[in-house]
Amino acid sequence: MSGYLQVLTATPTREDATRLAGSAVAAGLAAGAQVVGPVVSVYWHAGEYGEGEEWQVLLKTTEARYADLEAHLRERHPWDNPELGAVPITHGAAGYFEWLDRATAER
Repeated sequence: MSGYLQVLTATPTREDATRLAGSAVAAGLAAGAQVVGPVVSVYWHAGEYGEGEEWQVLLKTTEARYADLEAHLRERHPWDNPELGAVPITHGAAGYFEWLDRATAER
C-alpha cells in the first residue's frame, strides 16, 4: 500500500474544472474527482487583494502518481500559476484504498 493524496486546484469556470477532472481521471492519474462550486475565494495575488468566484477540483490519487498528475494539471490549467496542493489521506476503508491503487495503476 502506497500513500494516498487528495489533490486540490481551483478554476475560473465549471467547464474548466470538469475538463481538468475528466482528463486526469481518463488518463489514470486520479481515481476520481469532485467539482465543487462555485466557491467564493478571497486572496492576495500580484500584491493586490482580490475576491472572486472559483470552482474547486478535488482529485484522489496515490503518492506515486502525484508528479504525473501535477504535470498534467499544469499543462492543461487555464491559469499560468494555478493553486496545486495535496493533503495526505491517512485513514480510510481498505476497499477505498484498493480502488485508488487499481484506478491509478500505470497502464
